[in-house]
Amino acid sequence: MQRLHASDESLDDWRRTAATFEREVGRVVVGQERAVRLVTTAVFARGHVLLEGDVGVGKTTLLRAVARAVGGAFERVEGTVDLMPSDLLYHTFLDADGRPRVEPGPVLRHGDHLAVFFFNEINRARPQVHSLMLRIMAERSATGFNREYHFPHLQVFADRNRVEREETFELPAAARDRFLMEIAIDLPDDASARRRLAFDTRFHDVDRLVAEVPVGIVDHTALGRIAAAVQASIRTSETLERYVVALWDALRRPHQHGIALDDVDTERLVAGGASPRGLSFLVRAARVNAWLAGRDVVVPEDLRAVFHETMAHRIFLEPVYEMRREPIVRALCAAVFERVPAP
Repeated sequence: MQRLHASDESLDDWRRTAATFEREVGRVVVGQERAVRLVTTAVFARGHVLLEGDVGVGKTTLLRAVARAVGGAFERVEGTVDLMPSDLLYHTFLDADGRPRVEPGPVLRHGDHLAVFFFNEINRARPQVHSLMLRIMAERSATGFNREYHFPHLQVFADRNRVEREETFELPAAARDRFLMEIAIDLPDDASARRRLAFDTRFHDVDRLVAEVPVGIVDHTALGRIAAAVQASIRTSETLERYVVALWDALRRPHQHGIALDDVDTERLVAGGASPRGLSFLVRAARVNAWLAGRDVVVPEDLRAVFHETMAHRIFLEPVYEMRREPIVRALCAAVFERVPAP
């Protein structure tokens, strides 16, 4: 497949490429159209992505397909309780002569050509590993072998299952805030989609399924320039900007906006979060959503389309409410849109 370059193609051409990207990735999963659209949005917004869901719902399959479609150098690590930060930077082994050798690990071995880093079951890794990942995600750089490595094209994808709690480590707030989106992958609601997953043998061989995705549908070295062009070309009105700030304020101080939730004291609900960085990520994702829809201006529907996935994981509740976090935060996000008048 011929790849498009930012220097000689327009944003309209790239929108068609984004549609091809979304269509090809969507062929490897069933009933996950919204998740695939959100991942496509994140790719063209140049943001890192965290998928969460039950075991066996297709998180890893989806991310493998995305990595193949993005192209470029790809590395994958498995989160384990004994994984250490040095394991990402260095690889030690005995050579054929029995001598110890040290070579660059998965983060460093491709240098500045690294395009996609996939961290499988990231919540099984220790906090020390999360700290290293935080720097890599925030600065797209790391230090090793007495030099600084930079990864200008890097996009991090990670997944975690929400079933097992033993030998797992919750991601710290700073690390979660570095993900543009946290996307839930659930079983399809449609009965026919579930039957396909169970009886269509095409979905039983994951390696073969992922291999059907064309390699490098987009030019990963141009994604940064295209993302910048999208952000510069999609407009926001003053009215919409005031609306975004009002949504932000209601999310942080729901009680003052008259938001009431069942069995929740909204005056004591939110401990922190929904930072300015989170708000900028919301606007960035909304601009890409508008661009994918063929508009040159952001409308409230673009904000609604990406609001929960970009903002929910940045809301930190008081400890008494954390055990019910998922339904409370979802209800809070819905209530914010009900209470704040749209322009």
